[in-house]
Amino acid sequence: MRRKHSLLLMLLFFSAGLLHAQQKLTLDLEGAVKYALQYNKTMKNSGMAVDQAGEKLKEAIANGLPQLNAAVDYSNALGAKIKIRFNPDMPASEIPIKPTSNFNLNVGQLLFSGSYLVGIQSAKLFKSLTEKSLEKTELEIISQVTEGYHLVLVSQDLLKIMEQNRANLQEVYRKTEPLVRVGMIEKTDLDQLSVQVTSLQNAVNASERQLELATNMLRLQLGVPAETEIELTETLAQMLEEPAFEAPLLQSFTLEQNVDYQLMNYQEKMSAKMVDLQKTHSLPTLSGFYSFTHKLLKPDFDMSPANIVGLKMNIPVFSSGLRNAQLRQAQIDLETARNNKALLADQLQIQEKQLRFNLTNALENYTNQKNNVEVSRRVYASLNLKYTQGLISSLDLITADNNYLRAETDYISSVLQVLQARTELEKIYGSLKQQ
Repeated sequence: MRRKHSLLLMLLFFSAGLLHAQQKLTLDLEGAVKYALQYNKTMKNSGMAVDQAGEKLKEAIANGLPQLNAAVDYSNALGAKIKIRFNPDMPASEIPIKPTSNFNLNVGQLLFSGSYLVGIQSAKLFKSLTEKSLEKTELEIISQVTEGYHLVLVSQDLLKIMEQNRANLQEVYRKTEPLVRVGMIEKTDLDQLSVQVTSLQNAVNASERQLELATNMLRLQLGVPAETEIELTETLAQMLEEPAFEAPLLQSFTLEQNVDYQLMNYQEKMSAKMVDLQKTHSLPTLSGFYSFTHKLLKPDFDMSPANIVGLKMNIPVFSSGLRNAQLRQAQIDLETARNNKALLADQLQIQEKQLRFNLTNALENYTNQKNNVEVSRRVYASLNLKYTQGLISSLDLITADNNYLRAETDYISSVLQVLQARTELEKIYGSLKQQ
């Protein structure tokens, strides 16, 4: 009976593992983005960085709050004695040193410190900086998943085109064989078709590998294991039917909406806080303390009080130019941050213009390739009919087939260029957000 139970448990575990290994995800683009934002490893790390920045802020605040410390000590002189001679003519008096033990309670409170105040402000800025970095990471993940989703769709369509073209040419080859046997078509035409069919088969194999590579990249962006099966529910045609397809060209660019520019703003503010921090190093620091000591083992002669209250002030007097050098370095860092911010503004404005040109050119190329593929399809269909009637050679048909295949490939590539150009433009505008 026990053996049967053990076997049943093993089968259940095996089945659970098999189901996990064969996990399947069915996703549209919005679902893929949401899934990646939840499970992507980079996104998780950015989230933990925000949590860590929050703990650093708590640490900075806690440094100025009351600090309570307790200590217990025990000392034993191992029978040693103190000798005191009150008169040279008299023998020395001996006082044994008894073991002592103390319990000490110490409370410290920072009353004033410029560095503490600036430190809290810097910690708050750093937390805001990590939150903005999380937003940038989210934007990057959305961009990567969107482009990865598009690439898989393009790879699927290319594979379908290759397979359909191969099937069509195989059908032509099948119909040509009887004509060769009766002498209506030369064998060299059949050989040329055979070579073309083999070339198309190689192209299909390459397309299958390209599709698997694109799917693996999407798996990585989604944060799922390599064996996970992914099914995409949207098509390229649906992507191109979106009503706001050219909407990014109608937007105006605002630097303040760009996440990279916002991050540079925080960097500038952090550098300014470092200048303030160096200035506070010349200010005094004032702290108060209270100490309570309880004698667990008292000596015979004890003059130390049990309660002590006091103030302590540290006043920087002279540092041989050290503080001035540190302040100057912080000021140089601030000037560098401001220059980098101005440089980034120039770069973003130029990049925005270039991305606009890219999208405009991609849309024009897409329209041209769409018309070209329709013409190539009609030409191929016409020549295919003429070939079956014996009016043209196989070389003419193969040329038409290559032209049609090239037109289809160029069309799919133009679609991908449009999608990528739109994604990049929305990204720099900061409008590429989770729907």
